[in-house]
Amino acid sequence: MAFSSSVVNGERAVVVWFVCRVLFSLPFSLLCHGLNLALLSLFALLLDVRADISAPSLPQFNTRPGASSGILLGAVTLPAVMISKLIQLTRAHSLHQIELQELEHMTMQYWATSASCFGVLMFICIVMWRAPNATHRHGSFTVWDAISLFCIISIAATCCVSLATISLTGCNIALKLIWVLCHGLVAVKLLQQLVNTFPSCASIGEVLLVSAGLVLYFGDMLACTIAKVCRHLISTKIISVQYGIRRSEISIILQGLLIGLLLFPKFFKFVLHVWERSLRMGHSEAGTSNDMRRSLLFFASFGFILILIVPSWMQFVQDFHVHPVLWVLKFVFSEPFKRLSLCIYWLALICASVLRFYNISKNSKIERILLRKYYHLLAVLMFVPALIFQPKFLDLAFGAALAVFLALEIMRVWKIWPLGQLIHQFMNAFTDHRDSDLLIVSHFSLLLGCAFPIWMSSGFNDRPLAPFAGILSLGIGDTMVSVLNVDTSVHNCISFSLIPASMVGYKYGVLRWSKTGKKTVEGTAAGITSVLAACSVLLPLLASTGYIFTEVSLSLSLSLSLSLSLSL
Repeated sequence: MAFSSSVVNGERAVVVWFVCRVLFSLPFSLLCHGLNLALLSLFALLLDVRADISAPSLPQFNTRPGASSGILLGAVTLPAVMISKLIQLTRAHSLHQIELQELEHMTMQYWATSASCFGVLMFICIVMWRAPNATHRHGSFTVWDAISLFCIISIAATCCVSLATISLTGCNIALKLIWVLCHGLVAVKLLQQLVNTFPSCASIGEVLLVSAGLVLYFGDMLACTIAKVCRHLISTKIISVQYGIRRSEISIILQGLLIGLLLFPKFFKFVLHVWERSLRMGHSEAGTSNDMRRSLLFFASFGFILILIVPSWMQFVQDFHVHPVLWVLKFVFSEPFKRLSLCIYWLALICASVLRFYNISKNSKIERILLRKYYHLLAVLMFVPALIFQPKFLDLAFGAALAVFLALEIMRVWKIWPLGQLIHQFMNAFTDHRDSDLLIVSHFSLLLGCAFPIWMSSGFNDRPLAPFAGILSLGIGDTMVSVLNVDTSVHNCISFSLIPASMVGYKYGVLRWSKTGKKTVEGTAAGITSVLAACSVLLPLLASTGYIFTEVSLSLSLSLSLSLSLSL
């Protein structure tokens, strides 16, 4: 395989730089983890290049038309985030701010994430080896195959060595390996299920990222449940050591709510199957009556899951001693003026922007990708004030918004009367080539992109701008990049765009990064500059409101005292 300019592109260069930056920050105690991440990145890079070259011969992956494979980005995102959190917790443990159990729990989470991504990469590698145009079918063993085999063996070895060093009260390394291996196998099965259920909706990397995230989330829930049920039969720390970790009520509610919603389609499918069989045994009815009965069955099942099953799981497994709905109401009304005012502020912004942009999308020729960028700016207006003044309430609000999005998308996909068709018509006004009639995910990407850094920054955090990473990059940086990347084909959009950005993009957005791509150097520079400018404004604001003091003053004082004691 000849090395060509197509092997190197902007996305791969940025991902490699990001991974190198993470590896450069590793302490010596995480050397094995860093080696695993480097090998995983190398393996993913090889498969990413080969997938783009041999994409037509991979019928197992019915991906979104025109999208690159994205394997490298999808494979290293979650492991890099987890190891970054490990670096932070290592500093916290050295300052005696967290217990060893929490650090070991995050270590197990990292290896479970790494195993999920590695399992999917192995599956992709096997598919490529079995492809009709694979080189080994002609009796040759290339350098690419040798490097891939080396990565596979080395990744497995680093995992075994690292898991052997985790104490977990002396539990058997075989049990830990089995638990990690199960994550990899389930991730492969889930990826196949997603690709078959939602064809042409995402790239390989996007499905890989979603599969690894869901497996990690469900695995944590399963670990909690197994340990609770088998508390007196087996060691509760075999699978996860989270039982010594304090989890907030908000995180418990979010986990139960989201898992219940993700499992709901399977439950409703089963209930619907039983109901349709009972109808066939009786007599057929009119279509409208069936739709109404199906809708009532949907909402009854929905209420059964969220009001009975999910709270029961929370109360049994997580020792949540009050119904989640009552806890949420008590939490909101503990500071009614601030939190209700924030809700009114959000609702006013959403209603005004949605109605305005919906009418524009129906009556204007503006490109939808530019129109949707205004929702990124809307996210900045909504989330930055809440993150500064009400961060815990924002955590809960993100979970509630994600639950609402999931419920609406389920109703749209299942065509639940009478809302399903109305939701589809409304959402279709904001879709572009990256969405499909089968699955619309753009609003999920924006919400999770803003929420995930905030959720990951919970607990110990000595980086005050870390929770703002998603809001700044998506709400400001990505918007500026997209607006500044306009060319003469969107001249009619200038009057609608931000005046300074659109004028600069229209006049100066000419230097493209590649011959086939639409991204320009001016757009990239504008994105970087806008984020840096936003940070320079945000830091004094955070200092004036006391946010930085409450977030990092304790860690800084402990770090200073530790340094002084060591110097003495």
